[in-house]
Amino acid sequence: MIKIAFLGAGSTVFVRNVIGDCMCTPVLCESEIALYDIDPTRLKESQIILEAINKNVNKGRATVKTYLGVDNRKEALRNADFVVNAIQVGGYDPCTITDFEIPKKYGLRQTIADTMGIGGIMRALRTIPVMADFARDMEEVCPDTLFLNYTNPMAMLTGYMQRYSKIQTVGLCHSVQVCSEGLLKKLGMEDKLEGRKELIAGINHMGWLLELRDKNGNDLYPEIRKRAAEKNANEKHDDMVRFEYIRNFGYYCTESSEHNAEYNPLFIKARYPEMIEKYNIPLDEYPRRCINQIANWESEKSRILDNGNITHERSHEYASYIMEAVVTGNPYKIGGNVLNTGLIDNLPREACVEVPCLIDNRGINPCHVGQLPIQCAAMNMTNINTQLLTIEAAVTRDRSYIYQAAMLDPHTAAELNMEDIRNMCDELITAHGDYMKDFQ
Repeated sequence: MIKIAFLGAGSTVFVRNVIGDCMCTPVLCESEIALYDIDPTRLKESQIILEAINKNVNKGRATVKTYLGVDNRKEALRNADFVVNAIQVGGYDPCTITDFEIPKKYGLRQTIADTMGIGGIMRALRTIPVMADFARDMEEVCPDTLFLNYTNPMAMLTGYMQRYSKIQTVGLCHSVQVCSEGLLKKLGMEDKLEGRKELIAGINHMGWLLELRDKNGNDLYPEIRKRAAEKNANEKHDDMVRFEYIRNFGYYCTESSEHNAEYNPLFIKARYPEMIEKYNIPLDEYPRRCINQIANWESEKSRILDNGNITHERSHEYASYIMEAVVTGNPYKIGGNVLNTGLIDNLPREACVEVPCLIDNRGINPCHVGQLPIQCAAMNMTNINTQLLTIEAAVTRDRSYIYQAAMLDPHTAAELNMEDIRNMCDELITAHGDYMKDFQ
């Protein structure tokens, strides 16, 4: 029997999608599902929802078991063929609040703060020690497993696992799957969707749509560039930052404009406050989403369960398709986050890059891309610098690397001087307390 362990199973909506997909997949539908979390309430809620899906959709063929707390984690992982990771260390309250409010005191504003910037650095530093514990457990009880990481900051956490553990790891993100489709729909080019051919490569949340052709092989970028420029000039919309990428750097990228507004020094600038409105940048967006999700969870839970009538159809999430390809050997292509083992020639080998990967019974087989356009590689490198220094800080437990990671973060460095950066880092480390115990 195939065993699938899910770490962070209290992420109820996400675990419903991933494990529900597995229950809709013939080669996975009889699996043993091991749900692990440290929150008893959310773990129980996920169990109830998955058992309802198992009954209503899967004829009860899967086995769903729960494992609460660190003491039971090894048993959750034991002999797992696949491990899915969707944890959030520290949660919205206190950690996300801290990551937004302390930087504000220094004049540093953020939108999402889960991937880059000072928020992304702090999130990585409190998550990597937990990932290291996961890795040690997996090396002991399921050393041949495939670890599917969905947790942000993707490149830092996945890169850590790939460089400092023996576990085969791939990082997965939704943004690659919806990138070209979303772009064409926004530009009124839906007629080009069917049969389109694309190439996406770069880093997580900044993978570049390098090529996009229609079913006949015609290059769609000339029309995309024209329409994107016209749209930004004539109307307010929610993707203005990425359309400016197209105008100034030539290419569209995978993750949303609210994310990318804080990955560079170009848009959120105290000296140019009018740019926030001009480019429709939602400052403090992630805290707003968290507050709304927390407030609406009970009604959302009731809607999902629908008085026990919950059903599920297989989604486009990568996880079940990856597992299916590994089990059957039938190849499946994804955009995956993997170590740069000669895949993108003008990015460093230590970087975690996002490239096309072929999945089969040999696991993850990333594809060589070659050189990115120099401006795209340069933009990626500004993020990679901070990613690598953050990983170095986590491995060495040396606070100086935290300062350096923040000083080389494009948005942070554009707004603050070195003294303020050091003071802000110190204040954040203190405020995070035991979550940052390695640096106290």
